[in-house]
Amino acid sequence: MSANAIALNGAAPLFDRPLACGQKYFPSRERYEDAFRGIFSRQYYNNNGPLHEQLEAQLQEFLCVRHVICTSNAILGLMITADAMQLHGKVIVPAFAHPGTIQSLRWAGLEPVWCDVDINTHMINPGQAAALIDGDTCAILAVNLWGGACQSTRLQEIAKAHGIRLFFDSSQAFGCMTPAGRVGCFGEAEIFSFHADMILSAGDGGCIATNDDVLALRARSIRPSYGLEHPANIVRVANARLSEAQAAVALMNLEDIAIHQAHNRTLRAAWASGLADIPGLTLYHPVGVKESNWQNLVVIVDELDFGLSRDRLMKLLMVENVLARRCFTQVDYAASLPNTSQLMATCLELPLGAQVTIESIGRICEMLARTQRLADKIWGRHDN
Repeated sequence: MSANAIALNGAAPLFDRPLACGQKYFPSRERYEDAFRGIFSRQYYNNNGPLHEQLEAQLQEFLCVRHVICTSNAILGLMITADAMQLHGKVIVPAFAHPGTIQSLRWAGLEPVWCDVDINTHMINPGQAAALIDGDTCAILAVNLWGGACQSTRLQEIAKAHGIRLFFDSSQAFGCMTPAGRVGCFGEAEIFSFHADMILSAGDGGCIATNDDVLALRARSIRPSYGLEHPANIVRVANARLSEAQAAVALMNLEDIAIHQAHNRTLRAAWASGLADIPGLTLYHPVGVKESNWQNLVVIVDELDFGLSRDRLMKLLMVENVLARRCFTQVDYAASLPNTSQLMATCLELPLGAQVTIESIGRICEMLARTQRLADKIWGRHDN
């Protein structure tokens, strides 16, 4: 097949409709309608309604924690947690992270201190984090990526030894199990996302999971339930309540979590088989867990072996209606952090979730193999 047989060179795209990254798991229309009939009948739409309370209780049981505080999104959950911990000074955070993770610290009046990540795990390097601790450091905010988990036990040892706090952005790790227990019960708090891209979706939303009674009390006070008073000295309040509609969707998806996890596992196996013999594309395997949620499909693009850079490959895929995406975009400080800089230039996320089929994966892998073989001819007429 010639290099002309691609959308970038004028051929029809691989897919008629865009195939996006993200989990995109949602209940059937019938289940939606049944759940929303109850909401309309009760005429209770927000402010800790019955579905909200049911969701928090079920999440506490699922995550094996004393407290779950649901929020309207994960970034607000991070902001509230940082404020509820009453932190002051510097917080060490991995540079390879979502921009919202960093912004949550700034909202709370804290100074982020960038830490490089391990080139293999893509997550915070505990040794480098320890080396960054000084007299102004108050906490470490670690991030669990790609359906895996960072070295939580080692980080807890470091935090305890230096007398600082530890919490986690676990937006991508809901349902993951580590050898030391389920993600959700480490550090002083873990924050999860219920965005549509995540395996547990509420359309958007999130939660704070903690075993700390005082932290939970303060977090609930910052995310108020209007008309209720809490015995905590709260300076700032963030309207971050999860609606009954969001809670309804999250409850249905929580019921189906094992089914979605199994589907992701099957899709990942198809990707692994299809990518195995393509030079220059290395499939990332979730680390630190004995059970992943398999919600992210990340490949590392080696430009020399594949024949195209990550950005050129992404452009080619976009024209084929495969909406692959970069992994994060913070570039202002990455140059001084070699592993972060390398990952930002080479990591590519490919579709995996409810909208993806074995057949669509096969078609994409065939296109990738053909692209690798014809890379020079494909880009001979394109300067960028």
